[in-house]
Amino acid sequence: MVSGATSLNLVRDELFVTMEEAEQSLEHFIAERHNGSLLQQAVESLQQVRGTLNLIELAGAELLAQEVLDQATDIPAGAGEERDVQLAALSNALHVLRRYLENVDAHRQEMPELLLPAINDLRQAGAQQPLPESFFFSVRLDHARPHSATQPLDGAAKLAEGKRLRHMYQVGLLGFIREQNPQASLKLMVRAMARLDSLFANEPRGRMCWIGAAAIEAQCDGQLLPRKARKQLFSRLDRELKLMLGNPQYEAPRSLLKELLYLVALADSHGPLASAMREVFGLTPLPFTDHLLEEEYQRLAGPGQAVMRSLSTAIREELASVKDMLDLLERGTLQGETLGTLHALLGKLAKTLGMVGLNSAGNSLSAQLPHVAAWSEDTPPQPEQLHKLADAVLYVEGMVASLERGEGRDSRPTAVEPGNEADSFANHQLNEARIVVVDEAQAGLALAKRAITAYLESGGDKMHLSNVPFSLQAVRGGLWFLEQPRAAMLVGACADYIQTRMLESAQMPSEQMLETLADALSSLEYYLEAGAVMRPETRPSVLDLAEESVKALGMSVAA
Repeated sequence: MVSGATSLNLVRDELFVTMEEAEQSLEHFIAERHNGSLLQQAVESLQQVRGTLNLIELAGAELLAQEVLDQATDIPAGAGEERDVQLAALSNALHVLRRYLENVDAHRQEMPELLLPAINDLRQAGAQQPLPESFFFSVRLDHARPHSATQPLDGAAKLAEGKRLRHMYQVGLLGFIREQNPQASLKLMVRAMARLDSLFANEPRGRMCWIGAAAIEAQCDGQLLPRKARKQLFSRLDRELKLMLGNPQYEAPRSLLKELLYLVALADSHGPLASAMREVFGLTPLPFTDHLLEEEYQRLAGPGQAVMRSLSTAIREELASVKDMLDLLERGTLQGETLGTLHALLGKLAKTLGMVGLNSAGNSLSAQLPHVAAWSEDTPPQPEQLHKLADAVLYVEGMVASLERGEGRDSRPTAVEPGNEADSFANHQLNEARIVVVDEAQAGLALAKRAITAYLESGGDKMHLSNVPFSLQAVRGGLWFLEQPRAAMLVGACADYIQTRMLESAQMPSEQMLETLADALSSLEYYLEAGAVMRPETRPSVLDLAEESVKALGMSVAA
């Protein structure tokens, strides 16, 4: 990989000239669609670019150049509006390729993963399947998993349990896709997949559940971004689960397993499932993080270095004019025309700064505009007002210096919305009370789950459960307060099961039943974590899932 970055310096000037020729020919063709010679010139330049990148072994850049060449070759002379998306993707890809090669030349470091978004935009425009996130990732998939104990269920019982757990996975998946508290959704998905793994651990079809559980844990624990590709990956996992449950001889596609293992490697999670997976497959941390990839790609997609240098130079010149006007104002050389020019220049600068991502700098100038608009020859600015404007200008000047480095992309300050404070106070207090109740309910459910785990690990020591029914009844009362009667009834059923089947019974329930009880509590916990009780809408599917688990425990559920 280093050889490619090093060799780039040898061909840099000629390569960039050829790329510029390709970009110009393409731009001219977009304006003159019937001039086929312009398109042919672009294709010839792209062939030369691709050949050069192949020669110096810049694999990722060569792949993008090949995709650009394939798309450009596919476009006919006289292309109409139906090709606009494709042509736009071509222009963007060439821009990204140039920016990527600038970065490789400057830092001598390749990161071909940065080019996948541009490659896939091109492939989508050309109605082709996108490349997976793991395209540049290598791993051996044939490592054997350690032997694991499985739940002793017959075929029909295993299928019924598998379907219930797939439903649990689907509930979490829906929340993740909608990005409604994705962390809580991922936790539910992890539990479902880990439980499925415990059903099929020593069968070939269980391999997908084993790796899938670790990948989802990595997505959650590593706080990976909820990208579209990952939503599609976990949706594909659900479809494969359906096939797996219906076929004892099922084996997961290797492409799916590789994609799941890539997430484990990318997240470098310290969770137990992901850690075990890294050890078995020998996964080492990747030389980048998910958030670094996102940040760097945004830079690639932004204006190039030459554009940013020109833009920063122009902004600095305008700031110099602003400072000259401030100097005149401070000396008392005040003219109405000067004030009008100053106001217009500040407004223009504020918009420009916002367009290049320096939002905080633009906002600092925008905040000064009402004050400047109020100045006149009759009402000159006060010294402290001039000082505030001067401070804002100096702040902007410092921020502009970061443009050439691609830094300074500050988030927009949070706007404070005006409202009737007196009218909203009562609602605020009620919401505060509801939040406290929800927090207490979550704590009660978490306590119950920990107690059940301790009870199981101790071989049935009832001391661990002594306070659990009381805690769950308190949760039940809180849910009644929150006007959630169905959730309250399900929590009550769990409390009754613990009281009658665990505390008052001489025989300890099977591990399968204890796991089912934990499933019910996990579903209710997700219901609270995902904020269902704090919104007007409800999530009946989550409560359906909890009810399925309660019924599997043999507990009656009131209508």
